[in-house]
Amino acid sequence: MKTLANLNPLRFFLALIVLVYHLRLFSVNQGLPFLDDFPILDKGIEAVYMFFVLSGFLIIRIIYKEKASGKFSKKNFYMRRVLRILPLYYLIVFVGFTFYHIVLPYLGIPFQINYNLTEGLLLSIFLLPNVLNYYDPGGILGVLWSIGIEEQFYLFIAPLLFFVKTHHVIKVLVIIFIGYFIIYHLEFFFILNKYNFVYFYMIIGGVISIFEEEKKLNFLKEKKIVPVIVTILVVLHFFTNYFKIENEFLYNLYTSILFSLFVYSISHLNGNVEIKSKILNYFGKISYGIYMYHVIAINIVAFVFLKVIGVDYLNETITIILVHLFTIFLTLILAHFSYKYFEMFFLKLKEKYR
Repeated sequence: MKTLANLNPLRFFLALIVLVYHLRLFSVNQGLPFLDDFPILDKGIEAVYMFFVLSGFLIIRIIYKEKASGKFSKKNFYMRRVLRILPLYYLIVFVGFTFYHIVLPYLGIPFQINYNLTEGLLLSIFLLPNVLNYYDPGGILGVLWSIGIEEQFYLFIAPLLFFVKTHHVIKVLVIIFIGYFIIYHLEFFFILNKYNFVYFYMIIGGVISIFEEEKKLNFLKEKKIVPVIVTILVVLHFFTNYFKIENEFLYNLYTSILFSLFVYSISHLNGNVEIKSKILNYFGKISYGIYMYHVIAINIVAFVFLKVIGVDYLNETITIILVHLFTIFLTLILAHFSYKYFEMFFLKLKEKYR
């Protein structure tokens, strides 16, 4: 499917942006030399937000198409989500808690725990890692916040859409997007902002995908300048600080619209050009693993450079290059073997529920 194929490289690049973002933060905290002159290095959160849009674009589209064909099953939908997301999610939960509560104390490396262990475990097990993330639990556990947001969203959106008639789905989603977007930014509902319940990114991704399915965006296909403008704006957003918006309401509105139009553009306004690079498409296929394992790789590489090699003997530029290359390489290796020997087992089971 061209839509999925063309979006695979995007998944990889977004995961890579998150990786270098966290590597920079970790380097600052641990005394490793770091790059600090490129805006793209500080766009990790934006990359996650585009991941949300992409997720809504694909998953809600699947729900809509299954409803339209009369084949939508809540059981099958949730089994597919469980088998794809939760095995690796709980593996990282186990690794994270083991690392911060057993490994670091054993090695005599200080790490401040700001939460009760039982509460932290319960929040993680019951898919509320975004709440735990507020207490700065450490990078390995911290990356799980976005997985929690996605799974929370699909826990209520699938049953809701199941009971909505197909021809009313788009209206319902637009109303939910507008209503939730406003509620999220009201001071009275500060808890939504506090724990990053940014469901509106997934909702607008779904809105755009269903607009396309209902042929309501054909007018954009007649204007070849549209994908060009959208792409330029996205590039400027990630590689410069020209569009820095201080007002959170306007920033979230701007990025919601921009990111959803970008995902739509590269999937449907691409002039039927399909990205055929096997490497990029494969990296996109394992991007979930790249996202989940990259902090583990950062910790391993940083430990080697700080405790084994030592950074005092290396030129700063060389250290920065080596740390980045080794971290990316190790992350890809971990993601590859995880996909092949761990995730694939569950993916094969997932096929039974298509």
